[in-house]
Amino acid sequence: MSLDQTISKAATLVEALPYLQSFRGKTFLIKMGGSAMDNPELVRKVMRDIVFLEVAGINPIVVHGGGKAISAAMKEAGLEAKFVGGFRVTSPEAVNIVEKTLSGVINPGLVSMIKDYGGKAVGFPGSQVFTGERIQSKNDEGEEVDIGRVGKVISCNLEKMKEALEAEMVPVISPLASEKETGKKLNVNADLAAAALAKELKVTKLIYLSDVPGVMRDPSDEGTIIPSINQEAAESLIKEGIISGGMLPKVNSALDALDHGVKKVHFIDGRMGHSLLLEIFTKSGIGTEIVS
Repeated sequence: MSLDQTISKAATLVEALPYLQSFRGKTFLIKMGGSAMDNPELVRKVMRDIVFLEVAGINPIVVHGGGKAISAAMKEAGLEAKFVGGFRVTSPEAVNIVEKTLSGVINPGLVSMIKDYGGKAVGFPGSQVFTGERIQSKNDEGEEVDIGRVGKVISCNLEKMKEALEAEMVPVISPLASEKETGKKLNVNADLAAAALAKELKVTKLIYLSDVPGVMRDPSDEGTIIPSINQEAAESLIKEGIISGGMLPKVNSALDALDHGVKKVHFIDGRMGHSLLLEIFTKSGIGTEIVS
């Protein structure tokens, strides 16, 4: 390594110093999803970055998805994956597969990776954290459709979460809820589950780590990414149709979180190495931040 490269690394550390000082003791909620979850090597790098956050004195919490793994498990069981309005149609048989995949395979796998890098973590089935109620979705004709055991979060049990954070452990949570009336499992959109928990905890940062670089003026051109916008500007982009499709529920959940005490929301590309650290500890960042 040349002297210039060594000096450049030192400059990067110095750039990170004010952020390390400012964020020590703060809680960040990181939602992992999209194709960023499909590459084991990428997932391991994210887990290593999360250990870095914990060592730096930040309290990270992870809420994870696993849509493609669920679809594969359903196919293996002879069940067809169907979606209405972006929600997975979830029969009682399917919700068992969702639970086994999320809480029995993906969740312990992420916990194990964090431990491999010297971190401390504890996995929680979402049904121990989230209480929910069933929802319906709308089809292309705007008609309400029963989508089975799918729900939204109406409250969060924070006791075990706070115990884990006090013990300096990283909570890793799957997006399932326990139905308020019956206690049965509900499949919950991971973006919405993360936003619900972020609101309850009033976290300093809610970070969506997926396969989308951020909010773009032209969704087909990554060069049009918007580094920073406020709530008013985001609402205007929604009205103009610039924020649409899969980004729409993400941004709406972000705006809701900001309205309920979350300080800042970030959308970053989990396919890029160390994107989490680059967004948090550099002045320019690499994704989109939405501020109140």
